[in-house]
Amino acid sequence: MRNRLRRGLLIAIVLTALPSYAQDKSRPAQSAPPDTADGGRKAAKLDSSYTIGPQDVIDIAVWKEPELTRTVPVRPDGKISLPLLNDVQAAGFTPSQLAEQITESLKKYVTNPQVTVIVNQINSQRIYILGEVNRAGAYPLLPNMTVLQGLSSAGGFTQFANIKKIYVLRTENGKQTKYPFNYKEVTNGKSPDQNIVLKAGDTIMVP
Repeated sequence: MRNRLRRGLLIAIVLTALPSYAQDKSRPAQSAPPDTADGGRKAAKLDSSYTIGPQDVIDIAVWKEPELTRTVPVRPDGKISLPLLNDVQAAGFTPSQLAEQITESLKKYVTNPQVTVIVNQINSQRIYILGEVNRAGAYPLLPNMTVLQGLSSAGGFTQFANIKKIYVLRTENGKQTKYPFNYKEVTNGKSPDQNIVLKAGDTIMVP
């Protein structure tokens, strides 16, 4: 009698466990969560062809050489000051080109130097908007920014602005060139060629 009770109890336990076991087996295996140690963040990178200019701020890291690793501004003459090397020309080079130049110069003092250059602040790529606008001053030059887009940064014109006589001053090869811009014609679609793409250092004058 006891043996029959034990068998019946054992069968009941097995039958009860089977559905949950089958359910667990039918579930697809869950993969481990992706590694999020870096928080999913990736360092923003500039275009590799970006050329460093005066007033930019750059980070220079020399591997295993903390006394040579620092953040430096590019002086108006285009140079930076570094330990051991003194003045180094930075303006006119891309970050990778400058890193190569510093690496070569440091080989006299450091064994197998490894240098990384990152642009921390872009201050050289600016345009200037002056005259009868609500917010005159210097503004960051965005990629492919036109005169019309540049003017939109200045918050509109004052009531005294002569919007038909606006012009852009550009200095190239030591010569200053004046490009006329008739706001009324451009916005009406009559003179789209006047809406030129701006370059760093351009000054928009609103008389």
